[in-house]
Amino acid sequence: MANTHQKLAHAISEYLQWLEGRVYRNTKIQERYEQVLTAFLAFVREKDIAWDLLFTIDTLKDFRTHTTLPHPSRALRGLCGYLYSEGKIPQPLRLPNYQIDLPDIYEAYLHYHEQSTQIPYRQIKQIRRVLTSLHQYLEEANISLSRLTIEQVDSFLATFCEGFAPATCKTYRSYLRGFLTYLYQERSILSRDLAPLVRGNRLYAQAKPPKFLRPQEVQRLFAGLKLSSPTDIRTYAMVHLAYSLGLRPSEISKISLDDIAFGKGQLTLPDTKGTNPLVLPLPEHTIKAISAYLVGARPDSKSRRLFVSFQAPYRPICAETVGRSISRSMKQAGLCSSAYWLRHTYAQNLLESGGSIFEIKDMLGHDKIESTKNYLHIHIGLIRTVLFDETL
Repeated sequence: MANTHQKLAHAISEYLQWLEGRVYRNTKIQERYEQVLTAFLAFVREKDIAWDLLFTIDTLKDFRTHTTLPHPSRALRGLCGYLYSEGKIPQPLRLPNYQIDLPDIYEAYLHYHEQSTQIPYRQIKQIRRVLTSLHQYLEEANISLSRLTIEQVDSFLATFCEGFAPATCKTYRSYLRGFLTYLYQERSILSRDLAPLVRGNRLYAQAKPPKFLRPQEVQRLFAGLKLSSPTDIRTYAMVHLAYSLGLRPSEISKISLDDIAFGKGQLTLPDTKGTNPLVLPLPEHTIKAISAYLVGARPDSKSRRLFVSFQAPYRPICAETVGRSISRSMKQAGLCSSAYWLRHTYAQNLLESGGSIFEIKDMLGHDKIESTKNYLHIHIGLIRTVLFDETL
């Protein structure tokens, strides 16, 4: 079984390197995964387990009994999912606490969603719960997934969401929308995208004003940014893009070198959350921040993405890495805030400067005016000027 041991060791090395360029860079999670997988490698050698028996429930149960490390199944499930996506094993690891074994299309979506978004394991379990109930509903009603209609989706949701709080129902609808979009865009199983038709009652009473930075906090943030390492320079450019253009972490992560027109001072975003292409003006200080990153920090990568990892093979970084980098810089400046606060600050600045809600809608790349209204509940500067004779 020496060949199995060598093959597994190589697979673990590749998986840990893949993690290095994604969410878990410089975190304790990667260290914990490495500990578990190293222990699993020693366990496989000791038990002399064949390759085709490695990623099974029985092997997982034996390893859980053998090791004292906490939550070993998470690392093994991640490794198994990676190998499945690379075509090196026939199916992902299905843990026994899942409700039922779902058909391949559901399992493929769960794997696709987990790998593309790197969401927590508990959220995958919640999504599986919705998909399990949907599958059972379709089976009992003898409905083919490829012939699914919005009326049938509404009927399922009416039954499934009965008794849940409105906020919980909203979350479950969002899970279902993701699956329907996958069926239409990625697998062409549905002839029409039903996701936009899945709607519920608006929760007006739960709307909350978005949080943003005051001018003195913005000054503190930029004063605290460092340029002493490639990572610092990359974060410096990300913060400028988030603050000066109001970009989401997902949009920053997708910026291509081809999207930037330095001569015109423009940034083109062909793929935004609202699917509306955007052409935004690049302020001079943001151009300088991007240029500093390109000249002094960006590795020589084959990828055309602007932001890449600092570990070979220099893959594009994901939205979570962008969010973590920006949030970390804000925390270092003593600000208890997140990356999205900069987007909210951008919207607030537009409002303060006299921009109309329709202009702000276009600048934020929203599909619907209702989305923009969430950013514009209150005009802080006007309130403080009128009530307290004070400027922000």
